[in-house]
Amino acid sequence: MDTTILWTPDPARARASAIARFAERVDLPLPPADPRNELAVLRRGWERLHRWSVEHRGRFWSELWDFLDVQGEKGARPLENGDAMPGARWFPEARLNFAENLLAGAPSPESIALVFVREDGQRRELSFAGLEREAGAIQAALRAAGVGEGDRVGAFIPNSPEAVVGMIAAAGLGAVWCSCSPDFGVAGVLDRFGQIEPKVLIACDGYFWKGARLDVRDKLREVRAGLPSVRRTILIPYADAAAEFTGAERWTDLLERHDGAILETRPLPFAHPLYVMFTSGTTGKPKCIVHGHGGTLLQHRKEHVLHLDLRAGERLSYFTTTGWMMWNWLVSGLASGATCVLIDGNPFHPSPDALWQIARRERVNLFGTSAKWVDACKKAAALPGELPDLRTLISTGSPLVPESFDWIAEQLPGRAIVSISGGTDLISSFVLGNPLLPVHRGEIQGPGLGQNVEIWNEEGKPLTGEAGEQVCTNPFPSMPVAFWDDADGAKYRAAYFEHFPGVWRHGDWATRTESGGFIVHGRSDATLNPGGVRIGTAEIYRQVEQIPEVEEAIVVGQDAGDGDVRVVLFVKLRAGSALDADLQARIRARLREHASPRHVPAVIAAVSDIPRTRSGKISEIAVRDVVHGRLVKNTEALANPEALAQYRNRPELRLP
Repeated sequence: MDTTILWTPDPARARASAIARFAERVDLPLPPADPRNELAVLRRGWERLHRWSVEHRGRFWSELWDFLDVQGEKGARPLENGDAMPGARWFPEARLNFAENLLAGAPSPESIALVFVREDGQRRELSFAGLEREAGAIQAALRAAGVGEGDRVGAFIPNSPEAVVGMIAAAGLGAVWCSCSPDFGVAGVLDRFGQIEPKVLIACDGYFWKGARLDVRDKLREVRAGLPSVRRTILIPYADAAAEFTGAERWTDLLERHDGAILETRPLPFAHPLYVMFTSGTTGKPKCIVHGHGGTLLQHRKEHVLHLDLRAGERLSYFTTTGWMMWNWLVSGLASGATCVLIDGNPFHPSPDALWQIARRERVNLFGTSAKWVDACKKAAALPGELPDLRTLISTGSPLVPESFDWIAEQLPGRAIVSISGGTDLISSFVLGNPLLPVHRGEIQGPGLGQNVEIWNEEGKPLTGEAGEQVCTNPFPSMPVAFWDDADGAKYRAAYFEHFPGVWRHGDWATRTESGGFIVHGRSDATLNPGGVRIGTAEIYRQVEQIPEVEEAIVVGQDAGDGDVRVVLFVKLRAGSALDADLQARIRARLREHASPRHVPAVIAAVSDIPRTRSGKISEIAVRDVVHGRLVKNTEALANPEALAQYRNRPELRLP
């Protein structure tokens, strides 16, 4: 394993961090400073705290509630049936409200809660007081539509202030918020909202992408017709201020009509449903995962405050849509008193450095994006320039390769490079950043507090330095409350707990390093198995995408007909490049030299597009199905399903 350290915590800031203060609160203060070996001292303090948080998880989460000053009644018992997985019950006597806690984080009523930037240049700000006022008005409209506890509110909208306002309004009532972005097709929306039957539908008239204004009202008509449960439709005039929609009330009219309505935040049980999150749906209809008020709040605040050292008044941004869980994660930053910078549009419009420019103008302190975007910036030489306010860059969505770590460290010296990995399943992370630990090249710093994350072989034995299945061996509060329409819990148990009974198997193929960090190689169900040796797809992408002619790649295993699997690599080339014999030879040579002979593809083929989900992740499973002549079960889950045609019936794929 590479042991290169790219960033080290400033000792003074580390010892003044929230995680250090929390450690002191629970009588586990960091060991005395040692200027000669401070990194080792900080690591010892962290390891002791993490071990305690897992072994005494009931007390850990209870102490965290108090440390974060969570608004609500905690109750006497933090945990019931604490060894059951699933089956543990967190804070069974508690009463709280997620919306109340978001607004309680305000440094002052006049502090800026939201900054919104759209690709066409529109910019808006909303204070905490303004956010509460608008949420009160929209809540009054929801209440008038008959929305109450447990009812669903579906939102077909972009990453704008209206999304945050609507979510707070619904959560305050105890209604359940469900959202997807306006680039979804009709079937994609109905596959999601049709299952959870919303009572109210909030939608925009259109959105902006690459300089174009795209009207979605024709799609909205079909969506509305396909949702008989909807009693009221609310239209946000987003792309056109004068937009209307037959049978819908305009958002702006409701704000005016109900101005001054007081926002209600009902005390609710800890596990009361807050969100329904949707899986990508590439293998069938999306699964609907229910997350609760208390678990979402505690886990997000733990990650923000302890693992990122987010402080009141700082500016947090993540480039995301409302259809990706990073939107939910981002807006929880309000509870810590942060200003959330919302960005909507194409990340490379009007120029390849568009997001860097926004981060600079808006004085963002913690900026999050996808690993693929970082790699695209590197290839396009879209440099960040001076970002004096930025202290942390966060990456997720796919593994951040070591060369991208290098590029960030070169372009943004002195900034923490925080790679995180988790998912919709837990609406948060399993492995993430840590203000007490250094950043090693190519590694995620470590596990989350309260989560015993390990890498296991097929016999259930922990591994270090070898790839295996990523698991979590203990319950934690942001586990799903339930799957939708899964009364006996069979779908839920099958998703995580059947492979290793009583242990969460996450579905990532990963390695725990000697330094205690993690490297995620890809999804377990997408790993390659040539000659019976499992290979993570990220290992191939890391090498291939360093070749200048290759813009992006996707790799799958093709059944060879003799019980073995052969590696098939598809490459999207940069303009002006051709997949000639020389380029193929260089690709194979690089993989053989820098990975292993087993990583060398049997077939290399050129494509002009790579299918990806609507959250931007490449879809290896969909390509694998097409290569094998199987039906892709749900092309609506893909942002560009037309790309699949390029992978069908390729002459290069005929078996000898």
